[in-house]
Amino acid sequence: MTPRVPLLCLFALFAPPAAAQGPAATPGDQVYTSDLVTRWGREVTPDTAWRSYPRPQLKRAQWQNLNGLWDYAITPSSAAQPSRMDGQILVPFPVESHLSRVARRVGPDDRIWYRRSFTIPADWRGQNVMLNFGAVDFAATVWVNGAVVGAHQGGSDAFGFDITNQLKPGANELIVQVADPTSAGSQPRGKQSLEPNGIWYTASSGIWQTVWLEPVPKLHIADVRATPDIDRGVVDVDVALNRWASDTDAVRITASSAGKPIASTIIRANRHATLAIPKARLWTPDDPFLYDLTAELVTVRDPYAGQPERDRKAYDARFTRREQESYAAAQIAGAPRDRVEAYFGMRKISVGAGPVAGQPMLLLNNKPLFHNGTLDQGWWPDGLLTPPSEEAMKSDLIFLKRAGFNMVRKHIKVEPARYYYDADHLGMLVWQDMPSGGGEDQFLAGTSQRQAVMSSEMMAQNQAELTRMIGQLRAFPSIVLWVVNNEGWGQYDSVTLARYVKGMDPTRLVNADSGWLDVAGQVSDVFDIHTYEDVPNVPTRQSARAIVIGEYGGIGLPVDGHIWRPGKRNWGYQTAADRADYLARFRRKLTEVIRQARDHGLSASVYTQTTDVEDEINGLLTYDRATSKAPPEDLARIAAPLTASPSER
Repeated sequence: MTPRVPLLCLFALFAPPAAAQGPAATPGDQVYTSDLVTRWGREVTPDTAWRSYPRPQLKRAQWQNLNGLWDYAITPSSAAQPSRMDGQILVPFPVESHLSRVARRVGPDDRIWYRRSFTIPADWRGQNVMLNFGAVDFAATVWVNGAVVGAHQGGSDAFGFDITNQLKPGANELIVQVADPTSAGSQPRGKQSLEPNGIWYTASSGIWQTVWLEPVPKLHIADVRATPDIDRGVVDVDVALNRWASDTDAVRITASSAGKPIASTIIRANRHATLAIPKARLWTPDDPFLYDLTAELVTVRDPYAGQPERDRKAYDARFTRREQESYAAAQIAGAPRDRVEAYFGMRKISVGAGPVAGQPMLLLNNKPLFHNGTLDQGWWPDGLLTPPSEEAMKSDLIFLKRAGFNMVRKHIKVEPARYYYDADHLGMLVWQDMPSGGGEDQFLAGTSQRQAVMSSEMMAQNQAELTRMIGQLRAFPSIVLWVVNNEGWGQYDSVTLARYVKGMDPTRLVNADSGWLDVAGQVSDVFDIHTYEDVPNVPTRQSARAIVIGEYGGIGLPVDGHIWRPGKRNWGYQTAADRADYLARFRRKLTEVIRQARDHGLSASVYTQTTDVEDEINGLLTYDRATSKAPPEDLARIAAPLTASPSER
């Protein structure tokens, strides 16, 4: 039986590495990449690198993928734009990764330069052109044909620029400069480190998600937000345009099922709409049913044209009518000017009464449902933060479903949008963490009684990225809970942040502090403990919050031939002797979780973790996803009582 490790010792062993301020990278300053390559990574070529449509919740018919080989260079920050590049890089893989074909270190005083050319298809003539980035870590400046088109700071969120005015006939030159301080800075970055070791991993700098072009009309749809309300039997829909609209600009919204329209309306642009969804088929992990949604920008004939406007009173009355009434009876003039596709699921997540008297539970669609999840970090031996392909990324979710899990806690990383699309369609609940930031002295210890102090600039960057994360991901029904802080890593003002998140998205739950310092009990929907003891501890009973185990498990088992750094000491919270011992330890932990669910009203547990990651060997799968340490069917049988009715546990 493995002895328990005091929490302070764990913090000391795995405290964030000191800020690395080393010299600028030079050619040959290589990053360790291991010999591990996934089967999907071996199939990656410049022609196949991430071909999936990158924005499934705002999909247009026309687009152009810019992934593939680009020219690149790494220079000191004091250097001008290089006239000669260092070689080629495979976008969208991080500079430090094996799949990028570069695998070079990037320090805080370096700059990464990317360059490529592109042409605009002839049938895009007359439209504006958007240049979109799925994510770039961290600070990007973009030039088209020598003109700056925009800049962005934030390592995990999508952004784009209208480059219409900078385009020319024929070939166009695109240049991107990126700065990324990683652990030498205070920006949100998750577990990336310039000195990877233990639970801190190799940095992932530069472009790490798809780059693409799309044609749009000058006035176009910028955002579609569908919010289901199963108690009212409706879906509320907000369609926002890229700027203000005229009286004759309207949006036609249509909800469909199996290709057949079930509800439709026409509303004034930039207004709120509600569609009735009769006898809604609810989204659940066992039946992840989704409705299609289309939004079209149309022109309507002014329904109030010809009304007298002889005085201000008449004008004001006319304006009020336009503000409040839909255009449902309006006549559409001509074809739609813009059209996007999206989807939604009719589901509700809440906290309410469960089978254990006095202990609230997590409810899905007004019924208790235990969230049996894993800590899912989304790292890859060949692509680092970037999965080798969508198929590879999706394979983790498929494995977890087979192993009896119905939830993942996406741990301090934001995935490409296709990940959440796959979770929606497979029926996997998602707890989404905010990537952590802050400096070394702003990471709290397990015994800390006070939160960290951050500068106004640090807080502004963190809150900007938090806002973008929620805004860009809230369309995905699989996401049911936002995790604001993890174990005090850069934790500050949890109450304010939790209230902000709840105000921005009141339809989901908020976990203000996962593990360690719990200071937002009056706002957080759950009380979350981390317990890596051999027999998991029981969370303290709560009268107004669900109780959850946000991390536990961590059983290590090294598998020869599938180790990131052979010959180096690997790590898990405890180490199994062999596969039989691994399964026995897993069964012992899950049996205790089942008991807590039955006797104490435990609502969720998060097992550490889905896969090995670099020096960590405590995954259910090896880092290269080549083998599982226990048959998924055995794991599913052990966990089966968690999703059974309470009387059957």
